[in-house]
Amino acid sequence: METVRKHSRKRDAILQCLRETDVHPSAEWVYQKLKPQIPDLSLGTVYRNLSLFKAGGQIASLGTVQGLERFDGNTEPHAHFICRRCGRVLDLAGVELPESVLRQAGDLSGHRAESCRLTFSGCCRFCEETEKIF
Repeated sequence: METVRKHSRKRDAILQCLRETDVHPSAEWVYQKLKPQIPDLSLGTVYRNLSLFKAGGQIASLGTVQGLERFDGNTEPHAHFICRRCGRVLDLAGVELPESVLRQAGDLSGHRAESCRLTFSGCCRFCEETEKIF
């Protein structure tokens, strides 16, 4: 039986914070952002709620970037670019994985491939511009 979670001001604020930003934040970022408005918020509360949202499919985890798990409030399929220098995570609109790739993965593995995340890594234009200055 599925556990029904009641709404709470903190839980709602955490989810809203994630959905209103495109910086792909860490739990620590969310905590720092909300702490001034919710003085009794704890980092543990943020982590627990992020885990609940992730398990419920309300947010996505992008994995660990520079030692911190990063999250995305946008669960629609889209690609990402992660800068290996500064850790910036950017959405790449319009980059789509052909359906044939999922079919091929299923055919090669013998499993039914249902989804795939496409993530590019490299040096972002902001770091490239900084390099040119120095």
